[in-house]
Amino acid sequence: MSPRCYRTQRYTIKKNNIKRTQHFFVFWSIFASMKILYTIVGTTSLILGIIGIFLPLLPTTPFLLLTAAMYFRSSPRLYYWLIQQKYLGSYIRNFREHKAIPLHAKIVSVSLIWITLSYCAIWILPYIWARILFLIIAISTTWHIVSYKTLKQ
Repeated sequence: MSPRCYRTQRYTIKKNNIKRTQHFFVFWSIFASMKILYTIVGTTSLILGIIGIFLPLLPTTPFLLLTAAMYFRSSPRLYYWLIQQKYLGSYIRNFREHKAIPLHAKIVSVSLIWITLSYCAIWILPYIWARILFLIIAISTTWHIVSYKTLKQ
């Protein structure tokens, strides 16, 4: 073989290694950006879940379950931190293990939904279609909450 062919062959090998390395870094950057995206979505749903504790129209448990799923995919440290929380972790553990909602949470949720939506429908909303919509929302969320099993303590 002439030295020229050897150099060309060596350059080709080097070029292929560079391409493989570039593909690896492209894959890694997509993977790393997905972890960041999962963390952002998980943190956003955690904030909405915490707000949902105080606002009756915002469900807490689905947002916390979404947070747990996103944290599980992004960072085990964040997932275990969430599971070990005194109040929020119990929501996730109860629902994940038993597919049930505690009786106290059901009573509080349904009561707050009906109090808030009744007040808005009677005193704030001037349109009959909006009042009917609020009634439908109250009935459907009540049915959804009551349809889950009651967790026996």
